[in-house]
Amino acid sequence: MGDLLGQVVRNQGWADKLDDQRIFTDWAKIVGPEVAQHAQIDGFEDGIVHVRADKTAWAKELTLLAPRIVAKLNQALGDGTVMRIEVRGPQAPSWKSGPRSIRGARGPRDTYG
Repeated sequence: MGDLLGQVVRNQGWADKLDDQRIFTDWAKIVGPEVAQHAQIDGFEDGIVHVRADKTAWAKELTLLAPRIVAKLNQALGDGTVMRIEVRGPQAPSWKSGPRSIRGARGPRDTYG
């Protein structure tokens, strides 16, 4: 059964796409538990890995570590699979709604003077 499924995957051309999905499943194993705890993959497209860090300091650290992480990913997934990493920091809170919002206000700069 496994051989038949493998043959179907190869015949349909799905092997490359399945290999690319390993970046999501093997992320913690490739980069290590500490980095994986603070960084999650948002997406992978055209050789670019989009990573979201949970804190701004980790975003900066990941930016500095990006060449090493790219090398580790390529070693695990195959040469040329990953070209670069784009790191994003945490999302800022929205001030558009809530108990302290004012219609027509300009956002946080009105709140903090």
